[in-house]
Amino acid sequence: MYKNSVTHYIAKALVDIMFFGGIVCTILSPWIAKSIRDFEAWGMTEYWIVTLTLFASGVCSVFILYTLKQMFKTLLGGNPFVEANVNCFRKMAVACSLISLIYIVRCFLIFTIASVTIVLVFAIGTLFCLTLKDIFKQAVFYKEEHDWTV
Repeated sequence: MYKNSVTHYIAKALVDIMFFGGIVCTILSPWIAKSIRDFEAWGMTEYWIVTLTLFASGVCSVFILYTLKQMFKTLLGGNPFVEANVNCFRKMAVACSLISLIYIVRCFLIFTIASVTIVLVFAIGTLFCLTLKDIFKQAVFYKEEHDWTV
């Protein structure tokens, strides 16, 4: 039987903290955008672009963290190789690609190096999630086949 380590519980606690912090930051995105607007001396058009970008990417990020919370339940339960985790990786890949798409659009409206970096990071995250989805799918297949033969 696999024993859960302290690292699992620390990672779960960090995901929980980031999940609730992400909800707060997403809700506060209009005020965050206002402080950026005041600092950068942007007009109302840029304010709305930044607000919508922060809110949309915040919603996607919170969704990714929520999905990770679901996956930790199966990990701490001792059975991570289930079809539900395959679906979680697929959903996280879609959320990562949405964030990447949001920032691609933002690059055409307000270009920053940070936006390009975010596009690249979440594009790689999409590929990473799709790869892990396929690995988990194969592991679920082997596990189910093993369960039937024993």
